[in-house]
Amino acid sequence: MGEQNSLSYFFGYMGIASALVLANLGAAYGTAKSGVGICTMGVLKPDKIIKSVIPVIMAGILGIYGLIVAVIINQRIQDDYTYKNGYGHLASGLCCGVSALCAGLAIGVGGDAGVRALGQTDKIFVGMMLILIFAEALGLYGLIVSLILSSS
Repeated sequence: MGEQNSLSYFFGYMGIASALVLANLGAAYGTAKSGVGICTMGVLKPDKIIKSVIPVIMAGILGIYGLIVAVIINQRIQDDYTYKNGYGHLASGLCCGVSALCAGLAIGVGGDAGVRALGQTDKIFVGMMLILIFAEALGLYGLIVSLILSSS
């Protein structure tokens, strides 16, 4: 293993770190922001708290996306690791991590506003769910492309 080869390992492990850390940042933000909305709404309408937990669950799934990609990339790091592999795995990790971070931001903001509106009227529930589903899809798109990139 030469110096060039060890640098390719650096890029691979940075892909692992970026997938996990950025995805968990998105999940944490989505959970915290939605949680603030749930607590605010729960003071006035405590009977709607269980229905309002959906954004928190959806934000938590984003962290799982990062974990999946990190484990897959880690299994692909072998003795014959090249720059091509390292760059591909860095791109894979960044793709998943940044997509999940952005999805977490969208889920947090949409979930906060959605659960506050749900406290006012139940008619908003379907609209809130659609917003959250499309926000979650951003993270799923990143996961799919990340899995394709990690196979290189």
